[in-house]
Amino acid sequence: MSKAFTRESDDAPESPEWTRQPSPLPPGVKNYITEGGLRRLRAELQKLVDAPPKAATRPAPSLDPQVTALSEILRTVVLVAPPPPPWDQVKFGAKVRVRGPGGEVREYWIVGVDETDIDRGWVSWLSPIAKALLNARIGQRVRFRFPSGEESLEILEIAYPSNPGTGS
Repeated sequence: MSKAFTRESDDAPESPEWTRQPSPLPPGVKNYITEGGLRRLRAELQKLVDAPPKAATRPAPSLDPQVTALSEILRTVVLVAPPPPPWDQVKFGAKVRVRGPGGEVREYWIVGVDETDIDRGWVSWLSPIAKALLNARIGQRVRFRFPSGEESLEILEIAYPSNPGTGS
């Protein structure tokens, strides 16, 4: 077939679906992860390993950079189990419901650096918002500087669900 009758996209290599790099942590800082985060990363790695290589577009699992990156992340993570009840203080893995100055209620889930998802409210334990919330107690107010200005957030509820996003 003549080149004139093919789409340019037919010749273009498939774009990578997603690439994950090990998170850059400050020297000496442990790479903490929740139980749910560890399960998700292991499942993601297994899915990549089990997927058949696509002819010439995706390398075999042993050569796949995504497999290598996930393996490195899993090699360095430190699992942090939720604390036993009562859950009256914000620690790593906490799902925290707060009320802002306008009465709006928001939720933040304090997770490992390899679990963050801002759209879902999953924030790294090293992030400024998590640092403001850590060690706070129900009823306490913490101050945090958002890009829009400083706000006082009231801690309404603290929970330690096992899997971010499911509420369980």
